[in-house]
Amino acid sequence: MNRKPLHDSTHLTLDERKIIEAGITNNSTKSAIAKNIGKDATSVAKEIRKHRIFKARNVYNRPVMCEKLGVCPHKPCLEKCEFFVEPKCKRRDKSPGACNGCEKASKCRYDKYFYKADIAEEEYRRDLVDYRSGINLTTKERDFIASVVAPLLKKGQSVHQILSAHPEITQSQRTLYYYIESGVFKDFGVDCFSLKEQVNRKQFSEKYKKRKEPSCYAGRKYSDFLKFREENPETPATQMDTVYNNPSGPYLQTFMVEKANFMFGFLHDEKTSESMARRVDWLQKTLGAELFSKIFPAILTDRGSEFEKWQLFELDSSGRTRLKIFYCDPMQSSQKANIENNHNYVRDIIPNGFPLDNLSQQDINLMFSHINAAPRLSLNDKSPYEVFSFFYGEKTANALDIKKINRDNVVLKPYLIFGNK
Repeated sequence: MNRKPLHDSTHLTLDERKIIEAGITNNSTKSAIAKNIGKDATSVAKEIRKHRIFKARNVYNRPVMCEKLGVCPHKPCLEKCEFFVEPKCKRRDKSPGACNGCEKASKCRYDKYFYKADIAEEEYRRDLVDYRSGINLTTKERDFIASVVAPLLKKGQSVHQILSAHPEITQSQRTLYYYIESGVFKDFGVDCFSLKEQVNRKQFSEKYKKRKEPSCYAGRKYSDFLKFREENPETPATQMDTVYNNPSGPYLQTFMVEKANFMFGFLHDEKTSESMARRVDWLQKTLGAELFSKIFPAILTDRGSEFEKWQLFELDSSGRTRLKIFYCDPMQSSQKANIENNHNYVRDIIPNGFPLDNLSQQDINLMFSHINAAPRLSLNDKSPYEVFSFFYGEKTANALDIKKINRDNVVLKPYLIFGNK
């Protein structure tokens, strides 16, 4: 036996909305309004709450309205405190749910809500188009997301980086990629070309001839490094490498503290062991022997000619051992994958072909400040700067001239350091 539905389940019409507006003005209950138009009371309640218009109160003489205003001992009340309670109004908050027709509306000091049938019908029609367009967003939501995403993508930030800094965007990373690739934000200048390039490093096998191993690497090979880590699991390591765009220089010596993915570097005119080791001397002098030994107990690098004189790195000016240096196997840069992957950030700002000749050390420090401010998934969405500062203190980062950058101000594009050059 089919039961007859108790209420009409069709969408509200403009005439029904006008009846709702008249019912609110006459101070009718939601149940009485619903009975009059043949709808369920919850449908009327949802309609009023969704489409009522907010009108803020005048805060000139009374900046804070609190229910405990007359009895609270904390006076004068200039801002919301831990004892704040939002004032309640039975007509506004319960039934009928809006302030239309209220006799006290002209003198009321509370925030108000008004229901207008014409405006409610207009919003309903606009949302109806949005809901049927195939994208699970209203135009208001789309505009809000675009206002956050567009300027940050233009600075070179990734979708993951943006979402980690803006929890108010509730869409997932996959969904946001889909919206961008589908052209949802194209009117705001955001399309597929706004996304960071995703580079996959090719794995080469048996392509190069084996090099003759110099005897100086004995005890400092990658196998020795693995053994060192097994024997000293709590000891952090720092990776070291060189980046350049022209074989004749300048050269960028880079360091990456594995523990925090924290990266910094120094410009060199010469690609020699003596030049690279002088920066290690500078680091020891600047940080102090104790702090230096905590950050640089071991260095892992490749077998480039600029690092082959291990004595210059391991021993200080007095001939005492200050660190242990290890070398990757020939043609195995993947053994120091962390710094190689982080070089992608460097290449975002200094692409191949861009000259390094006119750059200063201040430009390099600015670049690494922005790179270290980008949050990483591997760090649970913390930035390398935050993690490094937690372990070693902000003063240590400042000693390396790496500054704190607000996440929304991070720029990973060439104009960061080449804009005025």
